[in-house]
Parts: sequence; C-alpha cells; structure tokens
Amino acid sequence: MKFLRISIVLVITLISMSSMKSDISADWVSLFDGKTLNGWKAAEHPGTFTVSDGAIVVHGDRAHLFYDGTVNDHSFKNFELKLKVMTAPGANSGIFIHTTYQEEGWPSKGYEVQVNNTQSDWRRTASIYAVQDVKEVYMKDNEWFDMHITVQGKRITVKLNDKVVNDFTEGENGRLTGGTIALQGHDPGSKVMYKDIMIKVLPD
Repeated sequence: MKFLRISIVLVITLISMSSMKSDISADWVSLFDGKTLNGWKAAEHPGTFTVSDGAIVVHGDRAHLFYDGTVNDHSFKNFELKLKVMTAPGANSGIFIHTTYQEEGWPSKGYEVQVNNTQSDWRRTASIYAVQDVKEVYMKDNEWFDMHITVQGKRITVKLNDKVVNDFTEGENGRLTGGTIALQGHDPGSKVMYKDIMIKVLPD
C-alpha cells in the first residue's frame, strides 16, 4: 500500500514537471545569447554589429542584422517581442518585423519600428516608420528602456516601458505576411545597443 502511494505521488510529480516544461517552452524564448551573434545573419556591412557587455552594439555603416536562428525556424506571424534598448545621442536605428533577409539596402518587406530619440529624423521611437509615426519623444538617450512589440492578426502594438505608444491596424492589403526580425544599422553617426531579446510565439 505504501509503495502504491509513493508510485502515485511520483506519477503526479512527473506529470506536473512535464506540464511545467511544456508551459516554459510555449512561453518566452531568447533570440540572443548575450555573448555571440549566433543565430543572426548580417547583410551589407557585418562589422556594424558587435557584442559587448551582454548587448548587441550597432555602430557603423548601413547594415541589417536578421534573425536566422532555429526558434520557430526564424519565421514569425503572431508574436510578442520584448527587448531592452539604449540609444546614444543623435542615434537612429529600427527593428524590422515580418521581414526577410536581403543582401543590401533598406529591407523591402515588413514594417520598421523606429528607434530614434534625438536624431534629425522627426519620426521618433515606436513609430511604425512612414505608416503611423510618433512625433513625441518618450525615452532618453544613454538610458536603457523596454520595448515591447505585439503582432496579432493585422494589429501592431508598441509599448515603451509598459506604456502603449503606438497601436496600428493595417488595411486589407497589408504587409503582415510573416517573416523574421532584423535590427537596423542606420549610419556611422548612430550607436544603439540591444539586449535581452525575447520572443513569445502566439497562435494564429
């Protein structure tokens, strides 16, 4: 009888652990190991991207760093993306979503979520670039801030430090057709850092 009780407890424990593991795997997943650019593929000027102190440092000639890793086979449709960002004064960058790798030029597929607090371009951080722009400056240079991008169906929501700054729903013939994520190196005068890059894949 005692053996039976122990066996039942063991089975319940294993089921519980299996359930926990399933929940974790279906939750947030890291896209950046904090040490290398493994899982990422740079185009045009790879030297623009380096890793320092647990962050991807973007500083140099125009280039884009595309996620090319194994998570969801680097193809995301509905998802939440969260990461920490810090801009140097006068820096311009961006995060492309629903995009695809291309050898050079500005990515032609998907949308760019702007990162720019003080550069001359008036489209500020959290703008969906040239589609639904933000003129107000919400974040400061030289300080880490949280960016949280959610894509669900035809809707994109951008939060900065848990505050919704942009909420956009595209029309019938939109660009949300699935794809990967890319970080933008805009110009040699711009320096931006990204870390703690995490994604949660949402059901279609």
